[in-house]
Amino acid sequence: MFVMAAIVALTGASGFLGRTFTKHLLASGWQVRALVRRPAPDLEDMGAIPIAGAMEQRDSLERLVEGADAVVHCAGLLKARHKGEFTAVNVEGTARLAEAAAGCPRPPRFLLLSSLAAREPTISPYAASKRGAEETLARCAGPLEHCSLRPPGVYGPGDRATLPLFRQMTQGFLLVPRVPRAHFSLLHVEDLADVVDHVLAKRDWGGRVLEVDDGRDGGYGWPDLAETAGRHLKRRVRPIAVPQGLLLGPAALNRWLASVVGRSTFFTPGKLREFFHPDWVARPEPDGLLGDWQARHTFETGFPATLEWYRNAGWL
Repeated sequence: MFVMAAIVALTGASGFLGRTFTKHLLASGWQVRALVRRPAPDLEDMGAIPIAGAMEQRDSLERLVEGADAVVHCAGLLKARHKGEFTAVNVEGTARLAEAAAGCPRPPRFLLLSSLAAREPTISPYAASKRGAEETLARCAGPLEHCSLRPPGVYGPGDRATLPLFRQMTQGFLLVPRVPRAHFSLLHVEDLADVVDHVLAKRDWGGRVLEVDDGRDGGYGWPDLAETAGRHLKRRVRPIAVPQGLLLGPAALNRWLASVVGRSTFFTPGKLREFFHPDWVARPEPDGLLGDWQARHTFETGFPATLEWYRNAGWL
């Protein structure tokens, strides 16, 4: 007897995370319904069903979630011209999507892709918006079974955000914050996609907020990344510590110029505060929903594979 595959409604499908999620979920047997602003033939070629629309259009959100078994919300802004843009997209967009899902006759489960930055909401407008999205989901959820997932720094093939770090390391240096004993967690994008699939297979989410990483105890220090890169590149990669005070003025000026010309930018005072924060180590719950999940990649294996992809794509 033919059984219809369960449907997952996915936002952000055309982005770095979304494309990987789409491929992974389809391979796991899900039917993926993807919200897209413009035609996405690559997603259709994978087997996804495109739903034309945008996060600010309630009618397209209702079409996206109608009859879905689960929602995976990974659309959002990583950079913006001002705080209001982060709020409009990351917080208000989450509210509209949650309300659309809650209004379904059979409400789907709702998985929010948040960020480890949400743990420190006062550090930057981005971090505040990710915490705001979590709180908005909890407030608007109503009958929705929901869960928020906080990944740390995510990297892997196709990622433009971490490309500058890889570019530096291939040139023999790595600019790092002058912060004693700074540590952070990492997660390969394929492992994050596997986490999403793993959580979707679980029940009784109970509004949990889950932190996740690649399993490295205590996370990574910047010298760890330089050492790993140097080993694979067969050359020394030298960390160069930069004081925060040296960058505050240029970051403020860059944010002002970006607002004048109407373009968003990563190099802002808020992002600097994130970069110089000493503790971005994830704290997974050992007995929680991810207690029986294990990452397949550490930076030791993820670095060379990502580097090879960048080179083959002509990005390096």
